[in-house]
Amino acid sequence: MTAPDPITLGVMWGALQSIAVEIGTTIHRTAYSAQAREGQDFSVAIFDKAGRMTAQGPYSPGHMGAMNFAVLNMLEAFPADTLAPGDVMLLNDPALGSGHLPDFFVTQPAFSGHDLIGFAVNIVHHTDVGGSRPGSQAVEGVFDYHQEGLFIPPTKIVDAGTPNEAVIELIAANSRTPENIRGDLGAQRNALRVGELRLQDLVARHGIDVYESCLEVILDQTEATMRSAIEAIPDGRYEFTDHLDDYGPGTDPLVISVAITVAGSSISLDFDGSSLQTESGLNAYLNYTKSYSFAAIKCLTDPYGPMNGGALRPIEITAPEGSFLNPRRPAGGGPRAIICYRVFEAILGAMAQAVPERVAAASSHFSNPTWGGHDPASGRNFVAYELVLSGTGARATLDGCEAMASAFNASNIPVEAQEAVQPVIVERFELIPDSGGPGRQRGGCGIRRDMRILGENVKFTNLSERQKFAPFGLFGGESGALGRTVINPGEATERTVGSKASLDLEYGDVVSFQLAGGGGYGDPAEREPEAVLEDVRLGLVGVEEARSRYLVAIAPDLTVDVDATRRLRTA
Repeated sequence: MTAPDPITLGVMWGALQSIAVEIGTTIHRTAYSAQAREGQDFSVAIFDKAGRMTAQGPYSPGHMGAMNFAVLNMLEAFPADTLAPGDVMLLNDPALGSGHLPDFFVTQPAFSGHDLIGFAVNIVHHTDVGGSRPGSQAVEGVFDYHQEGLFIPPTKIVDAGTPNEAVIELIAANSRTPENIRGDLGAQRNALRVGELRLQDLVARHGIDVYESCLEVILDQTEATMRSAIEAIPDGRYEFTDHLDDYGPGTDPLVISVAITVAGSSISLDFDGSSLQTESGLNAYLNYTKSYSFAAIKCLTDPYGPMNGGALRPIEITAPEGSFLNPRRPAGGGPRAIICYRVFEAILGAMAQAVPERVAAASSHFSNPTWGGHDPASGRNFVAYELVLSGTGARATLDGCEAMASAFNASNIPVEAQEAVQPVIVERFELIPDSGGPGRQRGGCGIRRDMRILGENVKFTNLSERQKFAPFGLFGGESGALGRTVINPGEATERTVGSKASLDLEYGDVVSFQLAGGGGYGDPAEREPEAVLEDVRLGLVGVEEARSRYLVAIAPDLTVDVDATRRLRTA
């Protein structure tokens, strides 16, 4: 195979990235559900004919890393030599995909004439696939994934261009929101068709030999770049331990422990010492654990380089079988998304010892509740999905950000979009003052989002974190404030509920999601007084907080009292 010239190689890489983005844009514009259309809870990628990822879109690492395994698992069920143009395959098996049933992996082969040239792949988190609770993400009362919804092994839903309508209707019939299933699945199929056409055009323009030689070079060069970046990290063993709040009301915290060994151009991660798998929905199948491990290492080594199968070759990841990061079938895994930050941040905590200038403190976490019931206004049943993203952890040279995802790419669902399609009113959506962890660089502030529920017979499943273990700071930076979930705040019926609680709500109840703040980085007494003053002026930090935590005195006219500040810091 002739090696491609650099210009052709650059053109091919740019085209592959463009195709991946176009597949994602198609889903974004045509998806039916709010979490896909507004929250961007979907991902896309392109694979070669051997099932190796060649390019991905800028979406969720939890999906991307798992795609590498899901495509190979799909090819075991449907070998490449049995596929035909127009075939479309689907799976949501937790152990073969990203770890829970709402994620539908859909794969379509692309052919140039009679030659298989690759695969277009996407995943969308579907609103509801059945199970014991609306939204299919229950924590409590789950002892295996059969309680979490419809289980779909690798299945051909389109055969040579002819949809298997019976299978599609069977899937829709097992959801509380069949219209969302049909709409989002249609968006997935349309997007893959776009990917197929663009890959065919690319091969027709350059020829299959040039196309395949470019793929080999792209994968090999990506691996070489990753290995070079790993070699720049001091060899050694780096360890860190963190905790999740619990796996349901009244349960113990979950320990997540990681040991990272850097040896030359290779890096290995071992999660030995982490808690055993739980008899609940809160487990992460190994593919999902690997996904966020890959993402963290990529961010710390070669964040701007290509992300494809070559980047994964120098990384080895293990977790004890039977732990909550590598459970045995048929363990539940519906709410596994809540684990992703902790995997990502445990790796940052460990690697802070080796590359302190590259890491970030712990982020606020996020809230991902689901609920369903009857909408009296429309006379229909509904299932709602919420995504509340809060503050990120501070970095060596920059403050944390507000209202942003940290370990994955997603967005807060807009107020208008949620109110337009669900029986809710968002009464508050604001930053929480004094919640970001103090530091030379301040952690991002927590977010408060209050929603009044206008449904009846509502079954609510909370899914949040950092309500018992605050987001950690680094190198003298302090932890962010703890989060909490409050029902009917400020009223006589006010009560605080656990981060994994399942409960019934009545018409008119208000749920207040008050998320933690991100951790700080560096000694707060080293923060520039003018930066503290700006935080006070913006309402992110109070005057007393500035004095007690940052040792900065703010005068009544909202200026820095230089002499008082000097005395505070000298003392």
